[in-house]
Amino acid sequence: MGAYSILGKSVPSHKLALATLGSVVLVVAPKPWGPPAPNHPQINASSKEEEKFVQEWLAKHSAEEKH
Repeated sequence: MGAYSILGKSVPSHKLALATLGSVVLVVAPKPWGPPAPNHPQINASSKEEEKFVQEWLAKHSAEEKH
């Protein structure tokens, strides 16, 4: 089997392949320890009444979608 010399040590090619795959998975995989993504966009209301109205409307209509 072929081996590569890295920092003066002989490293087998299959270990390099496993290290490469592991590095790619760590970079590409979603991070479960990170903050969760918001499920809805932020409400930019001009007043508290408007914000309350929008939240109630969304709650009412999202309940209707589940039926």
